[in-house]
Amino acid sequence: MFFSRNKTPGVTWLVVGLGNLGGEYEHTRHNVGFDVIDALADTLDIPVQRLKFKALTNTAALGGEKVLLMKPTTFMNLSGEAVEQAADFYKVPPERILVLSDEVALPPGKLRVRPSGSAGGHNGLKNIILHLHSDLFPRIRVGVGQKPHPDYDMADWVLGRPQGADRKAIDEAVKRAAQAVEVLIREGPQAAMNRFN
Repeated sequence: MFFSRNKTPGVTWLVVGLGNLGGEYEHTRHNVGFDVIDALADTLDIPVQRLKFKALTNTAALGGEKVLLMKPTTFMNLSGEAVEQAADFYKVPPERILVLSDEVALPPGKLRVRPSGSAGGHNGLKNIILHLHSDLFPRIRVGVGQKPHPDYDMADWVLGRPQGADRKAIDEAVKRAAQAVEVLIREGPQAAMNRFN
């Protein structure tokens, strides 16, 4: 029988926050996935800054599992490259890859937990589905609100920083999303849906 010398078992979950790296993208609507990872990192008191699998990463014990926290360093629309590399390395199936993203179809601050589903027009999710050849991964979407009028450019909207009441609602939702991550890992998607949707 072959036993690995590595004392710690492999990672059993990937928790992937979607966003774009760089100061100009910090705290924009499109970066709430990164903000949730940062909130988890603060709670767990670990930096997510080790460059691996085209992502800033760190491992953590969360919800009774060993989890890899990830912030892909690719642009948002290539996030699947990072997710695929980590999933292949750790042999993590799609149902244990939790993706955190923004959602314009939800009011600011509302959360939607789902066990699987389509990309809903989100380029980061679309690319992850493409690379995993599956949409059967759980996700937590953080509402950032609709653009103010139809002529408003969607890229300008999601790359803008929310202000006032929207900012407050989204900041609160980021904290709740971090709690939802732990519940989903510990108790499953249904429990997280019941509590946070």
